[in-house]
Amino acid sequence: MTEIIPKLSVLLLIIVRVSAFFVSVPFFSYRTIPAQLKIALAVLFSWMIYYTMNIEAIPIDGDYILLVLKEAIIGLVLGLTAYLITTAVQMAGGFIDFEMGFAMANVIDPQTGVNTPLMGQFFNFLLLFVLLAINGHHLILDGIYYSYQFMPINQLFPNFGDVDFAEFVMKLIVTVFAIAFQMSAPIVATLFLVTIALGITAKTVPQLNIFVIGFAVKIAVGLLVLIVSMGVLIEVMEKLIEIMILSMRDLMRLLGGA
Repeated sequence: MTEIIPKLSVLLLIIVRVSAFFVSVPFFSYRTIPAQLKIALAVLFSWMIYYTMNIEAIPIDGDYILLVLKEAIIGLVLGLTAYLITTAVQMAGGFIDFEMGFAMANVIDPQTGVNTPLMGQFFNFLLLFVLLAINGHHLILDGIYYSYQFMPINQLFPNFGDVDFAEFVMKLIVTVFAIAFQMSAPIVATLFLVTIALGITAKTVPQLNIFVIGFAVKIAVGLLVLIVSMGVLIEVMEKLIEIMILSMRDLMRLLGGA
């Protein structure tokens, strides 16, 4: 019995990190996935990780509570990093909605349960399909598996106070805004030119009701440019998933002090 308890303590720490990761990471944290299935996947995946790790038994003492908190924080931070990068598609959709006139038609995203732009929700579903098509969900699972190489389960304190960690967070936020701008730039720039053309038309032909015609013209032009640039958007989404996986690895390397 005394030998089983330390082994269970190690398994419990693995379950804590994987469960916290599944709560915040894209795809696995969606509300459309039943909670029972999430728990079962977390326990099953933790069990698999446990038998691939060669680690000494961890006694249950005062430091064990700190290890549990550390594992929960690591799992949440790792998942939130991936989620932050995927919000670039929603930001891009928000920029496009503002120009196309869809900003007033925000809808509830059934996956996250929050208000999202109309085009942002479309991009979010498209990103999900691209993620599944290139086996990105397998890479996400690899991310939490190999996180134990950079942040061992018996390491008590992660390096949150490091200067490199703050620099990593700032670069990550800048990258998210840059990708969102790149995805929305073709449509936003085209619609901006359309707005200028409609303004000139309103001055030259005052009898024409530009306010009514402008909505239909912007929507038509926006959808046309979206169809034309769809191939480029998918390539950007593939690059976005690659950045997400690399950012998860770099984060664990910084927190582990490697």
